[in-house]
Amino acid sequence: MSRRDNLHLSLRHTLEKDGWTITDDPLILVLEQTLLKPDLGAEKFFAAEKDERKIAVEIKDFDSPSVINELEKMMGQLQLYQWALDEQESKRQLFLAISQTIYIRHFQKPIFQLAVQRNRINLLVYEPEQEAIVQWIAH
Repeated sequence: MSRRDNLHLSLRHTLEKDGWTITDDPLILVLEQTLLKPDLGAEKFFAAEKDERKIAVEIKDFDSPSVINELEKMMGQLQLYQWALDEQESKRQLFLAISQTIYIRHFQKPIFQLAVQRNRINLLVYEPEQEAIVQWIAH
């Protein structure tokens, strides 16, 4: 099984352990007659609010020789997904899922922080081996 498949399954299990129901794997979106596929769609009911919360999740491992190229590609990809969600499922919130290791290694760098802030990228930081959510960072 490839590393990407391992991350995908690990995140899926992590979300399910946290009470999320996976509704789409992958989530299919269409933007201007073009098919887009974020990795997962999920929803969770928060009993305290008695309101349904839906998310779309793109998983990235940033294992390329050039993390800046990966950052550039990821920003464009998330922008297209957000545009499609705005048209098709405006209540579904988009998150970029990254491991805690990647968050510490790359997302503490000023260029990554700037990209996340300026592009209002929501992050889901998780620990793949323990299949546990470390933190949600929403903008």
